[in-house]
Amino acid sequence: MEEFTTEELAKYNGKDGEKCYFAYKGKVYDVTESMLWEDGDHQGMHEGGIDLTADHEDAPHDDDVLEDFPVVGTLKA
Repeated sequence: MEEFTTEELAKYNGKDGEKCYFAYKGKVYDVTESMLWEDGDHQGMHEGGIDLTADHEDAPHDDDVLEDFPVVGTLKA
C-alpha cells in the first residue's frame, strides 16, 4: 500500500481528471467513482485531497459508509 504525505494527498483532489482521495483515521480512500464526490466535491461540504478525520465527526452518516470504498494507502503522521 502506498504511503501519502498531506502534500501528496492534496494532488488527488478529483479536479481536472485526477483521482479523488481523502484520508480518514490514517487510511486513504479512493472515492473517484462515487457520484457523491463529483469533480472532487462532496455535496458542497468537503473537497478531495484532504484529511477528513476531524470533519467526519459532524457527518450525517457513520464510519461504515467507508466500507464501500477501496483503501489505497495510509497517511503519514
